[in-house]
Formats: sequence, C-alpha cells, structure tokens
Amino acid sequence: MRSTFKVLFYLKCNAPKKDGLIPVMCRITINGKIAQFSCKLDVEEKSWNVELGRVSGRSIAAQETNRILDKIRVGINQAYQKIADRDNYVTAEKVRNAYLGLGMNHETLLAVFRQHNEDYGKQVGKLKSPRSYWKCCTMYKHLSEFVEKRYKVSDIAFKELTPAFITDFELFLRVEKNHCNNTVWSYMMPFRKIIYMAVNNGLLQRDPFFAYSITKEETKRGFLTQEEITLLINGTFKKKSYELIRDLFIFCTFTGLSWTDMANLTKANLRTSFDGHLWIDTNCQKTGVETNIRLLDVARHIIEKYDGMAERDKLLPVPCYANCKNGIKAIAKKCGIEKNVTWHQSRHIELPLSLNLNRLQRLVS
Repeated sequence: MRSTFKVLFYLKCNAPKKDGLIPVMCRITINGKIAQFSCKLDVEEKSWNVELGRVSGRSIAAQETNRILDKIRVGINQAYQKIADRDNYVTAEKVRNAYLGLGMNHETLLAVFRQHNEDYGKQVGKLKSPRSYWKCCTMYKHLSEFVEKRYKVSDIAFKELTPAFITDFELFLRVEKNHCNNTVWSYMMPFRKIIYMAVNNGLLQRDPFFAYSITKEETKRGFLTQEEITLLINGTFKKKSYELIRDLFIFCTFTGLSWTDMANLTKANLRTSFDGHLWIDTNCQKTGVETNIRLLDVARHIIEKYDGMAERDKLLPVPCYANCKNGIKAIAKKCGIEKNVTWHQSRHIELPLSLNLNRLQRLVS
C-alpha cells in the first residue's frame, strides 16, 4: 500500500522572536506519523497565508521567502522518493533526517558491509588472511543479490531487518546458491558480525539474530591416497596455469601449509640451518602459532623452479584463491581422480613412510 505523504509549512506562533517575527516550521506527515523542523525563516504573522502555507503579497521579501519554501519542498520530495526507491517503507523521520543530512552515514546494511570490507581489505597480509577477506566479499555479493531479488531495492535500512529477513536469507543460500550447511554457517558468521556492530553503534535497536541458530556440522574430511598424489604429479597440462596450481598444491602437501600461509610466504621466511638444510619459519595465519618446517626435496625444488617469478618479495607466484580452488578440481579430473578435491586435502593425505621421494622430484626437474 502506498504511503500517505504530505508536507505542510506553518508558523510557530507560540515562540515569536523579539522583533515580533514568527518562525516558519515544516511538518512532514507519512501515514499519520509526523516529523518537523525549523525552516530557518521568520515572517510577519499578518502576511502568512495559512491555507496555502506561503507568504502573501508580491514584495521582494515575500517572493524570496516563497522561493526558499519551494526549494525546501522539492528537497523533501526528492528525499522521500529516494528512500521509497531504496527501502521497503518510508517514515517521516527518515525523510526529515535525509533532507537535513542527519544520520545518513552507514544507516543501511550494504553500505555498512561495504565499509567493513574496505577496512578489512586494508588488513590483509597483516592481521587478516586473503581467504577470509574473499569470504567477506562473497558474502556481500550474495547478500546484495538477495536484497535485490527479494525486496527489489539496491540496499535496505537496518531498521527493516527482522528475524524473517535472516531466515529468508539462509533459505536463499541453501536453495538459490545450493550451499551445504557448513558453507551457509561460514557465511552467516560475518553477517552476524555486521549486525552486532550495527547494534553496538545504535543503528539497530533489536538484534534480528536473537532467536536465530545454526550449528556447524561435523564432517569426515576426505584425503588423497599415494596413488592419487602420484597421478597429480605425473599429470601433463597444456595450460601453464594448471601446472603452476598443481605444483603449489604439491608444495602444500609436502610442507603442511595452508593455502593462505603458502601465499603469504616471502623470501625472508627461508632459513638455512647449520647443517645446510633449508627451513621455513612462519606464523600460522589461522592460529598465530610459530611454525618451523624443514623443506623436503620436492618442496625445495618447487621453490627453485619458480624463483624470481613472484611479485615483490613473495616466495611463490600464487594465483588468487578462487583460481586455485577451481583449478585443482579441474586438474584432478584431468588426472583421472574421481574425488571432489579441495585445497584443504593437500594437508590430508595417505602417504606411507616408504614413499619414494626421488620419484616425485620429476615434477620439478
């Protein structure tokens, strides 16, 4: 149902100025609710036309006052239309605040989320991982698509967020995006963080997550066998990018590093010990724990193979996570591996101690 919207100019007769002039006020009424503010104009009471809400006469002063009142009315109408196009509902207070420029910074969900991601991105490589930043950006993309499809608007005000919005969005992730429970859980956590920030900053009076619950399910991690690792190593590819991604996957296999920790490695992380062995000294991005890894020949040869090819002082030329994630799936398929291979499986493999490492060195020779 369309809102009833009205703008009225009137005199505040109970508060005359010392010179006898009366302040002009503006009242916005939407669905019976009002919001008002001072127009910063003073007029003589006898010159005011109550019915028209304007100054009578053709004097220069009257024309100038009426011009300002017309400008105010146009500005209010524009504010109303902008809010109506963007949000589900319009209130007199929202229109007044929009016209006066009050409380407009980050009062909508996606605006706050964008700012959060910008701030988060500045910390990547220092306090935050590229992987978690990518997840925040993907979450924003899903949320933006949901708001556009479900509510037909480009953004939504915090005040309009309800428990139903939260459960509808979860359903969108499960049905429209075909995500499993744990993926949905991983997206809802940063969303919950944004809502928590909004509540703390006074943008929301009540947490729409208050009755919401989702639990991460225990999953049985898959792993690659020695034979499957060998298939990857023996694979030949027309695309150089596939060869690089395969080598990086094997590097993680023989170091135990996650994709994020591998991507963050620099030449400064390399150390030669007193006995001539090469080591990696780094801090795990996820836990912050210091990690010291002696490099096996396979990992060392991969570093030598790509020496000088990485940007700046990075140790390896690592593509973005999305390319690596999708690439290793395609590579595994080309090598005849039927499993749904994920990058995480590079650290969960079934390798006996008797594995012939010399055989594996062919991939970097």
